[in-house]
Amino acid sequence: MSGRTRTRLDRVRASVGIVQLALRQIEDDLNADDVDGPELAAILRELQEDVDVPGGLVPALAQLVTAAARRAEQIEPDRDGDASCPLHEAAALLIDNAGPRLIWAARSLAPQGDPE
Repeated sequence: MSGRTRTRLDRVRASVGIVQLALRQIEDDLNADDVDGPELAAILRELQEDVDVPGGLVPALAQLVTAAARRAEQIEPDRDGDASCPLHEAAALLIDNAGPRLIWAARSLAPQGDPE
């Protein structure tokens, strides 16, 4: 492995570590005894449609997987799709299934939307 590749992989590992810490914080907040339905709904909506930053966690993850799929298309042997197709499918599952399910659950918990 080249030095540049090692540095890139180190950056990815560090970034994943930061994301894991942030996700643990969200999980701790979800496990708080005083979280009620409307607050849980608001948290679920944030994961899918962050109002402060375009997108949300799920769309951002789908975008990251799509970037990996596009790179795989360029480097996979014989351009046969063995690597890129599953990655594109994973991104589509996030957008088409995971995201809407978060919103459906949020609507079930708080049909009127986010608390003001």
